[in-house]
Amino acid sequence: MQRLHEILVRDGVERELRQVLGHVMIACKEIAHKLGQGELAGILGSTEAENVQGETQKMLDVISNDVLKNILINDEYVRGIGSEEEDYTVAGHKDGKFLVTFDPLDGSSNIDVNLSVGTIFSILEAPANGSGDDQSIFLQDGRKQVAAGYVLYGPSALLVLTTGKGVNFFTLDRHIGEFVLTKEQVKIPEDTKEFAINMSNQRFWEPGMQQYIADCLQGEEGPLGKRYNMRWVASMVAEVHRILVRGGIFMYPWDNREPGKPGKLRLMYEGNPMSMLVEQAGGLSTTARENIMDVQPEGIHQRVPVVLGSKNEVLKVMEYHK
Repeated sequence: MQRLHEILVRDGVERELRQVLGHVMIACKEIAHKLGQGELAGILGSTEAENVQGETQKMLDVISNDVLKNILINDEYVRGIGSEEEDYTVAGHKDGKFLVTFDPLDGSSNIDVNLSVGTIFSILEAPANGSGDDQSIFLQDGRKQVAAGYVLYGPSALLVLTTGKGVNFFTLDRHIGEFVLTKEQVKIPEDTKEFAINMSNQRFWEPGMQQYIADCLQGEEGPLGKRYNMRWVASMVAEVHRILVRGGIFMYPWDNREPGKPGKLRLMYEGNPMSMLVEQAGGLSTTARENIMDVQPEGIHQRVPVVLGSKNEVLKVMEYHK
């Protein structure tokens, strides 16, 4: 039974990055514990506050954010953090080597009905100069990530991690309090018959996406020539995890309800880390027109359309958008 730390040492991950990842995992274990208590701990329901995105915060959004923030800004190797629940980036240690961005509790609308949620994180190297409360030092494209991953809080707590050498699964062994390796070098099948999208938004999509989904729904008689299944969990972590396990395609496309916003999902702490995982597993992650990790960020909360998963299916969607 190989523990996370042992795998990181084996893969040649530098000591400073191992420490930062270890602190992210300490926070995620605490979040997993609080989620396991649920209503017994009085942590369900919403606050009266909104985050910078204008979304009503769940109590566990705030709790999870505080757990991660308090642990990471006290790590000597963390220059600063950026979170979905923080208006601005937050400074850590002035000489810290890394920047950490995260969505502390993805899919939090699922909390009150006891469905899967998760924590997504991305780690970048900090430039030579600049304070962690200076947003500009975070604005690096996704190719600059040195590590990315998520923890899925489901029937078991699963860490899915890449440090640029493939994707590994780790399961939290609650008896020893450690994440242990359970699947190595995960690969996404290149072809799929399963898609995930919020169909209630169909009338707002671009014509290319509308036509692709319409063709999927025609099944064997349509131009795509196969019968598709549809899934939708309303948690990006759960959707991407299913794709890593058995293939598929996940789409949260641009729509015209808010034309000034290019998508719903955030580039820095949702799109980029998930894209790194998907590409490291042999899949493809795009905006429907370009690779997400090639997008140059302009703000810590920048939004982006997302189409990711089995490579050949993603390429089909891109053809519909030409």
